[in-house]
Amino acid sequence: MTVNLGSTSVLEVAGIGFGPSNMALAIALEEMHGARANSPGPAMEFFEKQPAFGWHRGMLMEDATMQVSFLKDLATMRDPQSRYTFMAYLKAKGRIARFINSKTLFPLRVEFHDYLEWVADLLAPVVSYGSDVLAIRPVVEDGVMECLDVVVRTSAGDGEPIVRRARNVVIGTGLTPRLPDGTEESARVWHSSRLMDRAASIAAAPRGFVVVGAGQSAAEATEYLHRSFPGTPVSAVFARYGYSVADDSPFTNGIFDPEAVDEFYAASRDVKQDLLDYHGNTNYAVVDLSLTEELYRRAYQEEVLGRERLRFHNASRVLKVEEHPDRVRVTVEHLPDRTVETLDADAVVYATGYRPSDPTPLLQNLLPECKLDDAGRITLDRDYRIVTSGDVRCGIYLHGASAECTHGLSAGLLSNTAVRSGEIADSIIKR
Repeated sequence: MTVNLGSTSVLEVAGIGFGPSNMALAIALEEMHGARANSPGPAMEFFEKQPAFGWHRGMLMEDATMQVSFLKDLATMRDPQSRYTFMAYLKAKGRIARFINSKTLFPLRVEFHDYLEWVADLLAPVVSYGSDVLAIRPVVEDGVMECLDVVVRTSAGDGEPIVRRARNVVIGTGLTPRLPDGTEESARVWHSSRLMDRAASIAAAPRGFVVVGAGQSAAEATEYLHRSFPGTPVSAVFARYGYSVADDSPFTNGIFDPEAVDEFYAASRDVKQDLLDYHGNTNYAVVDLSLTEELYRRAYQEEVLGRERLRFHNASRVLKVEEHPDRVRVTVEHLPDRTVETLDADAVVYATGYRPSDPTPLLQNLLPECKLDDAGRITLDRDYRIVTSGDVRCGIYLHGASAECTHGLSAGLLSNTAVRSGEIADSIIKR
Protein backbone atom coordinates (compact mmCIF):
# COMPACT_ATOMS: atom_id res chain seq x y z
CA MET A 1 0.00 0.00 0.00
CA THR A 2 1.33 3.41 -0.96
CA VAL A 3 0.94 6.13 1.65
CA ASN A 4 1.36 9.86 1.69
CA LEU A 5 3.64 11.07 4.49
CA GLY A 6 1.38 14.07 5.09
CA SER A 7 2.83 16.64 7.46
CA THR A 8 6.55 16.25 8.16
CA SER A 9 6.20 17.53 11.75
CA VAL A 10 6.12 15.01 14.58
CA LEU A 11 3.08 15.09 16.82
CA GLU A 12 3.47 14.81 20.56
CA VAL A 13 0.13 12.99 20.72
CA ALA A 14 -1.99 11.21 18.13
CA GLY A 15 -5.40 10.19 19.43
CA ILE A 16 -7.54 7.51 17.81
CA GLY A 17 -11.21 8.23 18.37
CA PHE A 18 -12.80 11.45 19.61
CA GLY A 19 -15.48 10.51 22.08
CA PRO A 20 -15.63 11.87 25.64
CA SER A 21 -12.44 10.09 26.74
CA ASN A 22 -10.15 11.59 24.12
CA MET A 23 -11.99 14.91 24.25
CA ALA A 24 -11.16 15.08 27.96
CA LEU A 25 -7.57 14.15 27.13
CA ALA A 26 -7.29 16.99 24.60
CA ILE A 27 -8.55 19.38 27.27
CA ALA A 28 -6.14 18.06 29.90
CA LEU A 29 -3.17 18.25 27.53
CA GLU A 30 -4.01 21.83 26.60
CA GLU A 31 -4.53 23.02 30.16
CA MET A 32 -1.84 21.04 31.98
CA HIS A 33 0.85 21.61 29.35
CA GLY A 34 0.03 25.30 29.24
CA ALA A 35 0.21 25.61 33.02
CA ARG A 36 3.64 23.96 33.17
CA ALA A 37 5.31 25.15 30.00
CA ASN A 38 3.51 28.48 29.51
CA SER A 39 2.57 27.43 25.98
CA PRO A 40 -0.71 26.72 24.15
CA GLY A 41 -0.27 22.96 24.42
CA PRO A 42 1.53 20.08 22.75
CA ALA A 43 1.23 19.27 19.06
CA MET A 44 -1.69 16.86 18.95
CA GLU A 45 -4.23 15.54 16.49
CA PHE A 46 -7.19 13.24 17.00
CA PHE A 47 -8.66 11.05 14.27
CA GLU A 48 -12.39 10.30 14.37
CA LYS A 49 -14.12 7.97 11.94
CA GLN A 50 -17.51 9.71 12.18
CA PRO A 51 -18.10 12.68 9.85
CA ALA A 52 -18.99 14.88 12.84
CA PHE A 53 -19.13 14.59 16.59
CA GLY A 54 -21.82 12.30 17.99
CA TRP A 55 -22.23 10.33 21.22
CA HIS A 56 -24.97 7.69 21.45
CA ARG A 57 -27.22 9.74 19.18
CA GLY A 58 -29.50 6.76 18.63
CA MET A 59 -30.63 6.89 22.27
CA LEU A 60 -31.16 10.65 22.63
CA MET A 61 -34.80 10.52 23.78
CA GLU A 62 -35.87 14.06 24.54
CA ASP A 63 -36.87 13.31 28.15
CA ALA A 64 -34.08 10.86 29.08
CA THR A 65 -31.71 12.07 31.79
CA MET A 66 -28.07 11.37 32.52
CA GLN A 67 -27.27 8.63 35.04
CA VAL A 68 -24.18 10.40 36.37
CA SER A 69 -23.85 13.83 37.94
CA PHE A 70 -23.11 16.79 35.67
CA LEU A 71 -20.06 17.38 37.89
CA LYS A 72 -18.55 14.26 36.30
CA ASP A 73 -18.12 16.11 33.03
CA LEU A 74 -14.98 16.34 30.90
CA ALA A 75 -13.01 18.53 33.29
CA THR A 76 -14.53 19.44 36.68
CA MET A 77 -13.09 16.62 38.80
CA ARG A 78 -9.61 17.36 37.44
CA ASP A 79 -9.87 21.14 37.46
CA PRO A 80 -13.11 22.88 38.50
CA GLN A 81 -11.75 26.14 37.04
CA SER A 82 -11.45 24.71 33.52
CA ARG A 83 -13.21 26.59 30.74
CA TYR A 84 -14.55 23.26 29.46
CA THR A 85 -16.84 22.34 32.37
CA PHE A 86 -20.58 21.78 32.14
CA MET A 87 -21.08 24.90 34.27
CA ALA A 88 -19.00 26.93 31.80
CA TYR A 89 -21.25 25.59 29.03
CA LEU A 90 -24.36 26.66 30.94
CA LYS A 91 -22.86 30.11 31.45
CA ALA A 92 -22.12 30.40 27.73
CA LYS A 93 -25.70 29.35 26.89
CA GLY A 94 -27.26 31.75 29.40
CA ARG A 95 -28.97 28.96 31.37
CA ILE A 96 -26.90 28.70 34.54
CA ALA A 97 -29.51 30.25 36.87
CA ARG A 98 -32.40 28.22 35.44
CA PHE A 99 -30.39 25.02 35.65
CA ILE A 100 -29.62 25.71 39.32
CA ASN A 101 -33.32 26.37 39.92
CA SER A 102 -34.14 22.93 38.51
CA LYS A 103 -32.41 21.39 41.58
CA THR A 104 -30.97 18.40 39.78
CA LEU A 105 -27.57 16.77 39.42
CA PHE A 106 -28.73 14.87 36.34
CA PRO A 107 -29.34 17.00 33.22
CA LEU A 108 -31.30 15.88 30.21
CA ARG A 109 -29.26 13.63 27.98
CA VAL A 110 -29.91 15.91 25.01
CA GLU A 111 -28.54 18.84 27.02
CA PHE A 112 -25.41 16.94 28.03
CA HIS A 113 -24.91 15.94 24.40
CA ASP A 114 -25.23 19.60 23.45
CA TYR A 115 -22.53 20.34 26.04
CA LEU A 116 -20.27 17.73 24.41
CA GLU A 117 -20.93 19.28 20.99
CA TRP A 118 -20.09 22.71 22.42
CA VAL A 119 -16.76 21.35 23.67
CA ALA A 120 -16.13 19.55 20.38
CA ASP A 121 -16.55 22.85 18.54
CA LEU A 122 -13.96 24.49 20.80
CA LEU A 123 -11.57 21.61 20.14
CA ALA A 124 -12.18 21.54 16.37
CA PRO A 125 -8.59 22.61 15.49
CA VAL A 126 -7.14 19.38 16.91
CA VAL A 127 -9.55 16.82 15.44
CA SER A 128 -9.88 15.37 11.94
CA TYR A 129 -13.34 13.90 11.32
CA GLY A 130 -14.02 11.33 8.63
CA SER A 131 -10.61 9.80 9.38
CA ASP A 132 -10.30 6.03 9.62
CA VAL A 133 -7.08 4.78 11.22
CA LEU A 134 -5.88 1.71 9.33
CA ALA A 135 -2.71 0.81 11.22
CA ILE A 136 -0.04 1.92 13.68
CA ARG A 137 3.53 1.20 12.62
CA PRO A 138 6.75 1.37 14.62
CA VAL A 139 9.50 3.84 13.72
CA VAL A 140 12.79 2.27 14.83
CA GLU A 141 16.07 4.14 15.11
CA ASP A 142 19.24 2.35 16.27
CA GLY A 143 17.18 -0.58 17.51
CA VAL A 144 14.84 1.60 19.60
CA MET A 145 11.18 2.35 18.79
CA GLU A 146 11.24 6.13 19.01
CA CYS A 147 7.96 7.07 17.33
CA LEU A 148 4.83 5.62 15.77
CA ASP A 149 3.39 6.16 12.30
CA VAL A 150 -0.40 6.38 12.27
CA VAL A 151 -1.81 5.38 8.87
CA VAL A 152 -5.08 7.20 8.17
CA ARG A 153 -7.59 7.22 5.33
CA THR A 154 -9.57 10.46 5.23
CA SER A 155 -12.92 11.12 3.60
CA ALA A 156 -11.61 14.47 2.37
CA GLY A 157 -8.67 12.92 0.54
CA ASP A 158 -8.35 11.06 -2.73
CA GLY A 159 -8.50 7.65 -1.08
CA GLU A 160 -4.74 7.43 -0.63
CA PRO A 161 -3.81 6.92 3.05
CA ILE A 162 -1.68 9.50 4.79
CA VAL A 163 0.76 8.99 7.65
CA ARG A 164 1.10 11.11 10.77
CA ARG A 165 4.12 10.47 12.99
CA ALA A 166 3.75 10.77 16.77
CA ARG A 167 5.75 10.21 19.94
CA ASN A 168 2.63 9.00 21.78
CA VAL A 169 -0.56 7.33 20.59
CA VAL A 170 -3.71 7.15 22.70
CA ILE A 171 -6.38 4.67 21.62
CA GLY A 172 -9.88 5.69 22.71
CA THR A 173 -12.17 3.99 20.23
CA GLY A 174 -15.07 3.44 22.61
CA LEU A 175 -17.61 0.65 22.44
CA THR A 176 -19.08 -1.55 19.72
CA PRO A 177 -22.76 -2.64 19.76
CA ARG A 178 -23.15 -6.28 20.79
CA LEU A 179 -25.68 -8.58 19.14
CA PRO A 180 -26.34 -12.25 19.99
CA ASP A 181 -24.27 -14.76 18.05
CA GLY A 182 -25.73 -15.36 14.61
CA THR A 183 -27.79 -12.15 14.65
CA GLU A 184 -27.25 -9.41 12.07
CA GLU A 185 -28.85 -5.99 11.80
CA SER A 186 -31.38 -5.47 9.03
CA ALA A 187 -34.36 -3.29 8.17
CA ARG A 188 -36.40 -5.04 10.87
CA VAL A 189 -33.68 -6.17 13.29
CA TRP A 190 -32.03 -3.27 15.12
CA HIS A 191 -29.55 -2.65 17.89
CA SER A 192 -30.80 -0.12 20.43
CA SER A 193 -27.89 2.19 19.55
CA ARG A 194 -29.79 3.08 16.36
CA LEU A 195 -33.26 3.20 17.86
CA MET A 196 -34.14 6.84 17.19
CA ASP A 197 -33.08 6.75 13.55
CA ARG A 198 -34.79 3.45 12.83
CA ALA A 199 -38.01 4.25 14.70
CA ALA A 200 -38.42 7.44 12.66
CA SER A 201 -38.81 5.31 9.53
CA ILE A 202 -41.67 3.22 10.93
CA ALA A 203 -45.23 3.87 9.77
CA ALA A 204 -47.59 5.72 12.10
CA ALA A 205 -49.55 2.60 13.11
CA PRO A 206 -47.18 -0.37 13.27
CA ARG A 207 -48.30 -3.85 14.33
CA GLY A 208 -45.87 -3.97 17.25
CA PHE A 209 -42.32 -4.06 18.59
CA VAL A 210 -40.25 -6.62 20.47
CA VAL A 211 -37.42 -5.39 22.73
CA VAL A 212 -34.81 -7.92 23.87
CA GLY A 213 -32.73 -7.16 26.96
CA ALA A 214 -32.99 -6.29 30.65
CA GLY A 215 -30.71 -3.26 31.12
CA GLN A 216 -31.20 0.50 31.06
CA SER A 217 -31.18 0.74 27.26
CA ALA A 218 -33.77 -2.03 26.98
CA ALA A 219 -36.08 -0.38 29.50
CA GLU A 220 -35.64 3.02 27.83
CA ALA A 221 -36.37 1.54 24.40
CA THR A 222 -39.48 -0.18 25.75
CA GLU A 223 -40.72 3.03 27.37
CA TYR A 224 -39.96 5.14 24.29
CA LEU A 225 -41.71 2.83 21.82
CA HIS A 226 -44.73 2.41 24.10
CA ARG A 227 -45.08 6.18 24.48
CA SER A 228 -44.28 7.15 20.89
CA PHE A 229 -46.60 4.69 19.15
CA PRO A 230 -49.98 4.85 20.97
CA GLY A 231 -52.10 1.77 20.44
CA THR A 232 -49.14 -0.34 19.34
CA PRO A 233 -48.21 -3.49 21.32
CA VAL A 234 -44.70 -3.53 22.81
CA SER A 235 -43.26 -6.78 24.15
CA ALA A 236 -40.17 -6.86 26.36
CA VAL A 237 -38.28 -10.16 26.46
CA PHE A 238 -35.60 -10.95 29.04
CA ALA A 239 -34.19 -13.96 30.87
CA ARG A 240 -34.48 -12.43 34.35
CA TYR A 241 -37.69 -12.57 36.36
CA GLY A 242 -37.84 -8.79 36.31
CA TYR A 243 -35.73 -5.71 35.76
CA SER A 244 -32.91 -5.39 38.31
CA VAL A 245 -32.51 -1.95 39.85
CA ALA A 246 -29.18 -0.13 39.59
CA ASP A 247 -27.34 0.33 42.88
CA ASP A 248 -26.50 4.02 42.98
CA SER A 249 -26.22 4.36 46.75
CA PRO A 250 -23.46 6.64 48.13
CA PHE A 251 -21.27 3.86 49.51
CA THR A 252 -21.48 1.78 46.34
CA ASN A 253 -20.74 4.80 44.15
CA GLY A 254 -17.35 4.96 45.84
CA ILE A 255 -16.21 2.27 43.38
CA PHE A 256 -16.09 5.07 40.78
CA ASP A 257 -13.99 7.45 42.90
CA PRO A 258 -10.48 8.23 41.62
CA GLU A 259 -8.94 6.76 44.78
CA ALA A 260 -10.69 3.44 44.11
CA VAL A 261 -8.68 3.07 40.89
CA ASP A 262 -5.43 3.03 42.89
CA GLU A 263 -6.75 0.30 45.19
CA PHE A 264 -8.14 -1.75 42.32
CA TYR A 265 -4.93 -1.54 40.31
CA ALA A 266 -2.84 -2.71 43.28
CA ALA A 267 -5.14 -5.65 44.10
CA SER A 268 -4.54 -9.27 43.15
CA ARG A 269 -6.28 -10.73 40.11
CA ASP A 270 -8.76 -12.65 42.31
CA VAL A 271 -9.67 -9.53 44.29
CA LYS A 272 -10.08 -7.54 41.07
CA GLN A 273 -12.53 -10.12 39.75
CA ASP A 274 -14.42 -10.19 43.04
CA LEU A 275 -14.82 -6.40 42.96
CA LEU A 276 -16.06 -6.49 39.36
CA ASP A 277 -18.55 -9.21 40.30
CA TYR A 278 -19.71 -7.44 43.46
CA HIS A 279 -20.34 -4.12 41.76
CA GLY A 280 -21.48 -5.08 38.27
CA ASN A 281 -24.98 -4.07 39.39
CA THR A 282 -23.89 -0.44 39.33
CA ASN A 283 -23.57 -0.44 35.56
CA TYR A 284 -24.41 -3.68 33.75
CA ALA A 285 -27.90 -5.06 33.00
CA VAL A 286 -29.57 -2.80 35.57
CA VAL A 287 -32.22 -0.08 35.35
CA ASP A 288 -32.96 3.14 37.24
CA LEU A 289 -35.65 2.57 39.88
CA SER A 290 -37.88 5.39 38.61
CA LEU A 291 -38.02 3.86 35.12
CA THR A 292 -38.94 0.39 36.41
CA GLU A 293 -41.70 1.95 38.49
CA GLU A 294 -43.06 3.87 35.49
CA LEU A 295 -43.13 0.78 33.27
CA TYR A 296 -44.86 -1.24 35.99
CA ARG A 297 -47.40 1.55 36.52
CA ARG A 298 -48.27 1.64 32.82
CA ALA A 299 -48.61 -2.13 32.57
CA TYR A 300 -50.86 -2.28 35.63
CA GLN A 301 -52.99 0.64 34.41
CA GLU A 302 -53.52 -1.13 31.09
CA GLU A 303 -54.50 -4.33 32.90
CA VAL A 304 -57.09 -2.45 34.97
CA LEU A 305 -58.50 -0.74 31.87
CA GLY A 306 -58.53 -3.96 29.85
CA ARG A 307 -56.31 -2.51 27.13
CA GLU A 308 -53.03 -4.36 27.57
CA ARG A 309 -50.38 -3.55 24.99
CA LEU A 310 -47.25 -3.41 27.20
CA ARG A 311 -46.25 -7.00 27.88
CA PHE A 312 -43.29 -8.43 29.76
CA HIS A 313 -42.02 -11.87 28.77
CA ASN A 314 -39.83 -12.48 31.81
CA ALA A 315 -37.75 -15.59 32.40
CA SER A 316 -37.81 -15.98 28.62
CA ARG A 317 -35.49 -16.11 25.65
CA VAL A 318 -35.72 -15.58 21.91
CA LEU A 319 -35.49 -18.88 20.06
CA LYS A 320 -35.85 -17.67 16.50
CA VAL A 321 -36.32 -14.51 14.45
CA GLU A 322 -37.82 -14.82 10.97
CA GLU A 323 -37.99 -11.82 8.65
CA HIS A 324 -40.84 -11.44 6.20
CA PRO A 325 -41.49 -8.63 3.69
CA ASP A 326 -44.11 -7.00 5.93
CA ARG A 327 -43.11 -8.12 9.44
CA VAL A 328 -40.68 -9.97 11.65
CA ARG A 329 -41.79 -13.10 13.54
CA VAL A 330 -40.15 -13.71 16.92
CA THR A 331 -40.42 -17.08 18.66
CA VAL A 332 -40.12 -16.73 22.44
CA GLU A 333 -39.65 -19.54 24.97
CA HIS A 334 -40.76 -19.18 28.59
CA LEU A 335 -37.91 -20.92 30.40
CA PRO A 336 -39.66 -22.30 33.53
CA ASP A 337 -42.27 -24.36 31.64
CA ARG A 338 -40.76 -24.41 28.12
CA THR A 339 -43.92 -23.03 26.54
CA VAL A 340 -43.41 -21.23 23.23
CA GLU A 341 -45.15 -18.13 21.90
CA THR A 342 -44.89 -16.41 18.52
CA LEU A 343 -44.91 -12.62 18.26
CA ASP A 344 -45.44 -10.71 15.01
CA ALA A 345 -43.95 -7.22 14.95
CA ASP A 346 -42.61 -4.51 12.68
CA ALA A 347 -39.19 -4.68 14.31
CA VAL A 348 -37.18 -6.40 17.02
CA VAL A 349 -34.82 -4.19 19.02
CA TYR A 350 -31.81 -5.87 20.61
CA ALA A 351 -30.74 -3.84 23.65
CA THR A 352 -27.99 -6.34 24.36
CA GLY A 353 -25.22 -3.96 25.32
CA TYR A 354 -21.78 -3.18 24.00
CA ARG A 355 -18.30 -4.62 23.96
CA PRO A 356 -15.03 -2.67 24.16
CA SER A 357 -13.52 -2.06 20.75
CA ASP A 358 -10.64 -4.50 20.30
CA PRO A 359 -7.36 -2.55 20.00
CA THR A 360 -5.26 -5.52 18.85
CA PRO A 361 -5.88 -5.12 15.08
CA LEU A 362 -4.46 -1.59 15.28
CA LEU A 363 -1.55 -2.83 17.40
CA GLN A 364 -0.73 -5.81 15.19
CA ASN A 365 2.67 -4.40 14.21
CA LEU A 366 3.49 -3.58 17.84
CA LEU A 367 2.28 -6.68 19.70
CA PRO A 368 5.72 -8.36 19.79
CA GLU A 369 6.87 -5.49 22.02
CA CYS A 370 3.75 -5.48 24.24
CA LYS A 371 3.53 -7.47 27.45
CA LEU A 372 0.50 -9.78 27.74
CA ASP A 373 -0.98 -11.38 30.85
CA ASP A 374 -1.77 -15.08 31.30
CA ALA A 375 -5.12 -14.59 29.58
CA GLY A 376 -3.47 -13.01 26.53
CA ARG A 377 -4.64 -9.50 27.40
CA ILE A 378 -2.50 -6.41 26.97
CA THR A 379 -1.11 -5.24 30.33
CA LEU A 380 -1.18 -1.60 31.39
CA ASP A 381 0.79 0.53 33.82
CA ARG A 382 -1.12 2.62 36.35
CA ASP A 383 -0.99 5.58 33.90
CA TYR A 384 -2.81 3.49 31.22
CA ARG A 385 0.36 3.09 29.18
CA ILE A 386 0.85 -0.32 27.61
CA VAL A 387 3.71 -2.20 29.26
CA THR A 388 6.35 -2.73 26.57
CA SER A 389 9.87 -4.03 26.20
CA GLY A 390 12.88 -1.86 27.00
CA ASP A 391 13.35 -1.17 23.30
CA VAL A 392 10.27 1.07 23.17
CA ARG A 393 10.67 4.75 23.99
CA CYS A 394 7.39 6.06 22.58
CA GLY A 395 4.13 5.81 24.51
CA ILE A 396 1.08 3.71 23.64
CA TYR A 397 -1.97 4.28 25.86
CA LEU A 398 -5.36 2.56 26.10
CA HIS A 399 -8.19 4.87 27.08
CA GLY A 400 -11.54 3.25 27.88
CA ALA A 401 -13.31 0.00 28.73
CA SER A 402 -10.37 -2.12 27.52
CA ALA A 403 -8.68 -1.12 30.79
CA GLU A 404 -11.48 -2.41 33.03
CA CYS A 405 -9.67 -5.60 33.99
CA THR A 406 -6.68 -3.61 35.32
CA HIS A 407 -8.23 -0.30 36.45
CA GLY A 408 -11.79 -1.21 37.46
CA LEU A 409 -15.35 -0.39 36.49
CA SER A 410 -14.70 3.32 35.94
CA ALA A 411 -12.09 2.69 33.22
CA GLY A 412 -14.58 3.11 30.41
CA LEU A 413 -17.16 5.32 32.08
CA LEU A 414 -17.82 9.03 32.11
CA SER A 415 -17.61 8.97 35.93
CA ASN A 416 -13.81 9.13 36.01
CA THR A 417 -13.06 10.54 32.56
CA ALA A 418 -11.69 13.91 33.69
CA VAL A 419 -9.29 12.42 36.25
CA ARG A 420 -8.27 9.51 34.02
CA SER A 421 -7.48 11.87 31.16
CA GLY A 422 -5.45 14.04 33.50
CA GLU A 423 -3.38 11.04 34.54
CA ILE A 424 -2.64 10.14 30.93
CA ALA A 425 -1.82 13.76 30.09
CA ASP A 426 0.49 13.98 33.11
CA SER A 427 2.30 10.82 32.01
CA ILE A 428 2.76 12.14 28.47
CA ILE A 429 3.97 15.57 29.60
CA LYS A 430 6.46 14.10 32.07
CA ARG A 431 7.86 11.76 29.45
